[in-house]
Amino acid sequence: MTFRITFLGTSGAVPTTDRNTSGIFVNIGGDKFLFDVGEGTQRQMMRYGTGFGIQDIFLTHIHGDHIFGIPGLLQTLDFNDRKDPLRIHTPAGTESYLYDLISLCGDNMGYKITISPTRSNTTLVKNESYSINSFKTEHNTKSIGYVIEESLRKGRFFRETAEDLGVPVGKDFSTLHNGDPITLHDGTVILPEQVTGPPRPGRKMAYTGDTRPTKSIIESVSNSDLLIHDSTFTEEYKKRARLTGHSTALGAANTALDANVSHLVLTHFSSRFSGKSQLLLNEAKSIYNGKISLAHDGLEIDISHSD
Repeated sequence: MTFRITFLGTSGAVPTTDRNTSGIFVNIGGDKFLFDVGEGTQRQMMRYGTGFGIQDIFLTHIHGDHIFGIPGLLQTLDFNDRKDPLRIHTPAGTESYLYDLISLCGDNMGYKITISPTRSNTTLVKNESYSINSFKTEHNTKSIGYVIEESLRKGRFFRETAEDLGVPVGKDFSTLHNGDPITLHDGTVILPEQVTGPPRPGRKMAYTGDTRPTKSIIESVSNSDLLIHDSTFTEEYKKRARLTGHSTALGAANTALDANVSHLVLTHFSSRFSGKSQLLLNEAKSIYNGKISLAHDGLEIDISHSD
């Protein structure tokens, strides 16, 4: 199943010539979601070929660099004759601000828009393949982060073992792998656990949005295959980071280390680091030995199964 992340905007509050403000597009099994909508996000979607077929929008908070792209995107969807309803998840208590923003689009949209107030530690989307859950973050406004977690997968099927037990090649393999026993011609019953391994974990991705590093984030993003973490500043500006509710690259790396994350992606860089983002990467690498990436507009990451 596809699990692809496309970075549409990776700058902090002020865009630069090569970085748009925040936006992350996720395609999981053909279902498409947008996390934060910085100004000009619809153009970034065209530029990087994600398409507009999103089902939900998830906002981490309502600061301008994360939401000012909403009116333009909504109108673009309307101009493209969208008919499917669109749900926008926003931190509880911020709905009125979002209604005011959306009102700029007028009253004649060709599709229904629903604003869903969202609290931390809530399951927002759930089906057989994956779930999307919220978690608590700590910014200087109402804020939340999001986790997308794939469901447990079937255990490995041991074909040679099945053949040694006399299971004929064919549909009985699928029956056993799906968890149902079979009976051979001689009356022998073969149980699924005889020929399959234990269930395997699915893939997990987490996105913090803007936040200070916190213990609750570590707990929520633990064992993620991919963590996208606010890395606005270096430690030189740690006092400003704390004051404004952001993280340094070192703080993001500490979170990834304590949470046993496989791949850390640093994003939301202050414009003061334009052309100097290597400073952030070097800082994170000083304590974290896992895989680290500096996000950039257009970066695509396909999350693979760890096994």
